[in-house]
Amino acid sequence: MPDHHPRILITGFEPFDNAAANPSQDIASALDGRTIAGHRVVGAVLPCVFATAPAELRRLMAEVRPAAVLCVGLAGSRAEITPERVAINLDDARIPDNAGAQPIDQPITPDGPPAYFSTLPIKAIVAALRAKNIPASVSNTAGTFVCNRIFYDLMQTLSADPSIRGGFIHVPCTPELAKPGEASLPLATMVEAIALAAEIAVG
Repeated sequence: MPDHHPRILITGFEPFDNAAANPSQDIASALDGRTIAGHRVVGAVLPCVFATAPAELRRLMAEVRPAAVLCVGLAGSRAEITPERVAINLDDARIPDNAGAQPIDQPITPDGPPAYFSTLPIKAIVAALRAKNIPASVSNTAGTFVCNRIFYDLMQTLSADPSIRGGFIHVPCTPELAKPGEASLPLATMVEAIALAAEIAVG
């Protein structure tokens, strides 16, 4: 039988910087196929590659035709779930991506706007997470690595169709991945957090 549920696209990234895993990948995989607020989740993993990740995201969006898109990435230094407010028109890589590319101070779209804002209800998401005792705060910088590139490209794509909500959420390390003294959250808590964010996004 065909599945007539509207869909939510949730993406994570493959491991990068020689890490053994990436919690964002595990979150997307864990939520794939779940039904949230009457929407079927399609979870997918993007390459951590400047050159190919945006095209893969656009391919997924064309195929899934989602009502909302939540791109998730790892910010290893953070202790909270952090919905991002703004994507900036800049690639500036501290480390090479998984294809060895390391752009420095390059605009993503030379004639594009300096920034795009998330259309996810980021304050409502943070409030809902805190109400569940999940550490969360709004972030005002998504960095300048592949996470920001995907966020910018997503919002540029969605600017043609404002009916689709979209944005980016950074998550911390899991305890297994965290270096000594580094903050972390259990994977199960982060899966619950992104599920709740998705529910609010389509609410």
